[in-house]
Amino acid sequence: MAALIMLLLGLFFGVMAAHSYILPGFWNDVLGFIKLRPLHVSSVLFWILLGGTGCIYAALDYLAPGRVSVKMAKLQFAIWIGSIAIILWSYLNGSYGGREYWEFNPVYALPIALAWLLFLANFIRAVRLLKNWPVYVWMWMTGILFFLFTFAENYLWVIPYFREHFITDTTIQWKANGSLVGSWNQILYGTAFFLMDRITQTKEIGSNKTAFAMFFLGLFNLMFNWGHHIYTLPTEVYVKYIGYAVSMTEWIFFIKIIYTWKQSVTVMQRHYHYFPYRFLMASDIWVFINITQAVLMSIPALNLYTHGTHVTVAHAMGTTIGINSMILLAACFEFLGNKHTASQKGYKLLNISFWVTQIALLVFWLSLNGMGVLRGIWQMSEKQAPFSLMMDGMQPWFMVFVYSGSVMMLSMGTIVIMLLRSGFRKPVSIATPVPDSGIKQVSTKE
Repeated sequence: MAALIMLLLGLFFGVMAAHSYILPGFWNDVLGFIKLRPLHVSSVLFWILLGGTGCIYAALDYLAPGRVSVKMAKLQFAIWIGSIAIILWSYLNGSYGGREYWEFNPVYALPIALAWLLFLANFIRAVRLLKNWPVYVWMWMTGILFFLFTFAENYLWVIPYFREHFITDTTIQWKANGSLVGSWNQILYGTAFFLMDRITQTKEIGSNKTAFAMFFLGLFNLMFNWGHHIYTLPTEVYVKYIGYAVSMTEWIFFIKIIYTWKQSVTVMQRHYHYFPYRFLMASDIWVFINITQAVLMSIPALNLYTHGTHVTVAHAMGTTIGINSMILLAACFEFLGNKHTASQKGYKLLNISFWVTQIALLVFWLSLNGMGVLRGIWQMSEKQAPFSLMMDGMQPWFMVFVYSGSVMMLSMGTIVIMLLRSGFRKPVSIATPVPDSGIKQVSTKE
């Protein structure tokens, strides 16, 4: 529920920042783009991290009831909320000092790391007595561990040795940012597989060989896929070749598993009106869209045109909203005990909001790509027009970008508010009786 609140803030700050593109001086007397952008980025990051953490705790309530330390979880939550409040307040006061995605003062990264250590300890405490770990437990474990590692790596720039060597510093920064995304992807895709097992009430998804093959491929991507981020840097060529090769294999098994899963769901559960299922299907479609874009962006000749343009932003938005947020929203419908089938109150509004969100997101994504293509052609042109003229020519794309984003804020915001109302009205535990999950717990005596 705290994550959903961060999503609302992220949507609001994002739309306000987007208006700065078409309304010069918009909100400059209050916030301005320089404050709105980090407020938007950090809010969305915390939506993903808080949401992923909440999903794991909710799932552990079912997989290992009573094994999670409530005190440690509450302490972690308190540190998270305190850190987030201080970080957002520092942006409002114009206090920065960090770098891309983490623009707050590096001092505030320490409590975030401490909270994540508590999370890791609590997770290990809960799962160490489980036998026959399904794939999603492994994905959560590696995601938590690698996030901690890459988060620390992200702050190597505070050490003078790294900061004073430009190529090394830039390589580490771009590598760390790519791997950070890979780490929370492990957490979220693990959650998706858990939801598949829970919806189908089987143990097939989390334990089959294809799922584990996908896990190892995802782990390999997490460690090496960042290579295509540094095509433009004068670093070792073999690193770029590895990054390119890994990029070409990305998400193959993920699509395969979801396709197989759809075949196993009963007729009732495959029904269009089941919202957790529907949001997972939306993420499936956006996985396909983003695979196509990622493969094209990983081709060196095309990367020269797309690197640093709105095409990169479009890919990030497609991943963050289309894949990550859809998985988290599916989890919220499942974990908050409000599936909203056709017979339930509010279904019609949710149905409209769902489809408006998908259409608005597609238009939003296309507008960013349109801007990126124009920018890429301009920056690779031998005879460049003045930057201001290039930006003026992109105004129609900016208009589409801003207003599709505004529509998406309203439709997604409607979904979030309905979920929050459901959660505040009736907080539930998901540790409900279901068919055997296939996970054995080892007794203390054993």
